[in-house]
Amino acid sequence: MRTVILASLRTHTRRYGAALLAVVIGSAFIVVTAALSSSMRAGLTAGLAEPYDGATAVVDSPSAADAGTLLDAAQQDGADAWLIGWTMQQVALAGKVIDTDTDIGQLPDRPDRRWQDLVAGRFPGGPGEAVVDTNTAKVEKVAVGDRLRIGTGASALDVTVVGLVDSPSTYAYASVYVLWSDLARWQDQLFVTSLAWAGPDAASRIGAAVADADVESVDDYVQDLQQQVNNGVDVVQVVVLLFGAIALVVGILVINNTFTILFAQRTRDFALLRCVGATRRQVLRSVRLESLALGVLAAVIGVLSGLGVGHGLVALVRAQWPQTRLGAPHVSAAWLAGAAAVAVLVTLVAAWLPTRRAVQVSPLAALRPDDSTRVRTRSGRIRLTLGVLALAAGALGLAAAVATADVGTLAAGGIPVFAGVLLLGPVLVPALIRAAGPLTHRLLGPAGRLAAGNAVRNPRRTAATAASLLVGVTLTTAVLTGMASSRSALAADMDEQHPIDLAVTGAAPLPGDTQARLRAIDGIAAAVPVPGALARIGDLDPLPLLPATTAGAAEVLHGDLPTPGPRQVLVPWDLIGDGVEVGDVVRVTVGDRSRDLRVAGGEGWGEAALVRRTTLAKLAPDAGTQAVWLRAAEDADPEDLAGSVEAVASPLDAGVENGLARRAYVDTQLDVLTGGVLGLLAIAVLIALVGIGNTLGLSVLERGREHALLRALGLTRRQVRRMLAAEAVLLSVVATLIGTALGVLFAWTGVRALVQPAVDGASLVLPWGQLAAVVTTSALAGLVAAVLPSRKASRVTPAAGLSLD
Repeated sequence: MRTVILASLRTHTRRYGAALLAVVIGSAFIVVTAALSSSMRAGLTAGLAEPYDGATAVVDSPSAADAGTLLDAAQQDGADAWLIGWTMQQVALAGKVIDTDTDIGQLPDRPDRRWQDLVAGRFPGGPGEAVVDTNTAKVEKVAVGDRLRIGTGASALDVTVVGLVDSPSTYAYASVYVLWSDLARWQDQLFVTSLAWAGPDAASRIGAAVADADVESVDDYVQDLQQQVNNGVDVVQVVVLLFGAIALVVGILVINNTFTILFAQRTRDFALLRCVGATRRQVLRSVRLESLALGVLAAVIGVLSGLGVGHGLVALVRAQWPQTRLGAPHVSAAWLAGAAAVAVLVTLVAAWLPTRRAVQVSPLAALRPDDSTRVRTRSGRIRLTLGVLALAAGALGLAAAVATADVGTLAAGGIPVFAGVLLLGPVLVPALIRAAGPLTHRLLGPAGRLAAGNAVRNPRRTAATAASLLVGVTLTTAVLTGMASSRSALAADMDEQHPIDLAVTGAAPLPGDTQARLRAIDGIAAAVPVPGALARIGDLDPLPLLPATTAGAAEVLHGDLPTPGPRQVLVPWDLIGDGVEVGDVVRVTVGDRSRDLRVAGGEGWGEAALVRRTTLAKLAPDAGTQAVWLRAAEDADPEDLAGSVEAVASPLDAGVENGLARRAYVDTQLDVLTGGVLGLLAIAVLIALVGIGNTLGLSVLERGREHALLRALGLTRRQVRRMLAAEAVLLSVVATLIGTALGVLFAWTGVRALVQPAVDGASLVLPWGQLAAVVTTSALAGLVAAVLPSRKASRVTPAAGLSLD
């Protein structure tokens, strides 16, 4: 049998090619995932303990106010304290905004507490000086000696870049570092992850300053931090491996279909082996050894190519986008062994059923036509019954998911629905292809009719081939539709949170020409002046007081501003808690006029408080222009526009609220997420298209005599190519249409179950252009997959084809 196995591998090498490619892609995907995950983990966990070097205790997640209190207490007690945290501020270089949300962190005052490594220049010697992360400097073209403007309005700070640094800890990383004396101006906007304390009797001294402070030893905190970061990386790894599993499932379908066709073609070979004395066990062992050899070869190629691609991707990202701070990739032997084992097992599992069917054929049965492809057999009826039951159970699960808004229930309903469609494939897919038969006949003539007939000749094979593409298209469509629906819902939510693109708010009345100057900026579509006055609200610092409604506001608003009650004042959320709480009744004073108003929170209009227009008229009857609200043009760049607006606002000591940049940031995150998911799903689709090409190629080999007979009866080479191309396109389009319908169903259920409970008013949004692109791409890919098989079939002359044995 060894001779038989080797001869079979040599003879059928080309037929095994697509199956080999599918397994190689799947196993390589696992190795690439391991390389990227290890690089992310190395980057995130590098230097976690560095910021706490020399500390005796760590305060976990103090509030910004508590952090300020502890820093003051350390100075009074003769101890040393520094915080690990940041504030997000706009940064401008030479009058141009380089980033609207740059993380600004603290540089410890004492040199021996600084974990940042100096790369160029020097560390700050006092207020008004800063150091910039070397990667940020490289991306934003910042050099030592440059002047940066951090923040906007009255809290803006001009600093000189005196050095470039590199942080060994990506967890304690900021783009710009300043001393606490400068950072303290944004204390109410700080996000503090921890505070390090160096000094004797740390726990009691910290407790005396902040009674409820969460104090830990340095070792315990770093250990907890390491666990948190690793868990975060594992989540990413699990998500990516989920898509790898999807690709492997598609690969199993492709490989199973390949072996099914291959062994069906070799039924006579197996029968002859049985006739000359080979036992069933020997035949079974031979075909399984073939599968094992294929799996081992795929494992070797997949692991080696995965290592190359993984290291190459990490090197490319580190070279092109240094700010990602990826570490060096390291793929453990366990990962390599796992990827290789998966490749071998996938091949053996995919070939299991075809090999069993192959050896169960008796020599006499091999001489008779095989009717196993018919649906109306006992196994076919069982399959259809299970499919209907799975669809019914899945439909109930999806309905329950909508009612309960539970992710687990959604998965429990979606999986049976998908399984039911796959089980019903031998009936559903051929029926749709037959329905398209008249159209192909009208377009392509006899070749189109033959293509439709050939595509449904073997329903199970047709369904299995379509299933591999169906998986990828279903997931792709579900992702596209779900992301479009989520984007629409988030856009509405962002319009509510940031109804104004840009708001310029002055600490004093703005000059009369401010509106005209702002309106003249390229990229500004509308500008509306807003009356107001400087007011004192309770214990807060003086704050501009604006009306919630003003003439012409509809020209600039994306959504309605919250409407305060007749005796209510809306205060920005980031000021709530600084001596003023929601629900407090405070005295609002403008000049010599005052009213008692109840505090409510809000955001989206800048550093100002909102009241009713009638309330403002009573407090400031002669109010001048205190703010200008701006609407950006559709194609405006948020950062460039912010820089131009800041150039006008800065000399007026006016603050700039950039809601446009915040909306653009959300859109960018959705774009990145969508692109990443679609990139992963593209692997599954690629494997599926390889399967279509493989099926068609094997079909050409299987139907060589038939094609020769068609040529002898008058079909031209071009018509043969058309017939095979139409067959592939029919298969691709039908699988795509079914997958699109399923994907839209799953997306609708996901929106109802997951998005609507989180975002009011969310609804299903169909991205018609993207869905059309999916269908078109699948059809074109099916056409491409048919190129080589159709050329091979058309090149065989009738005489040579009829003489094939």
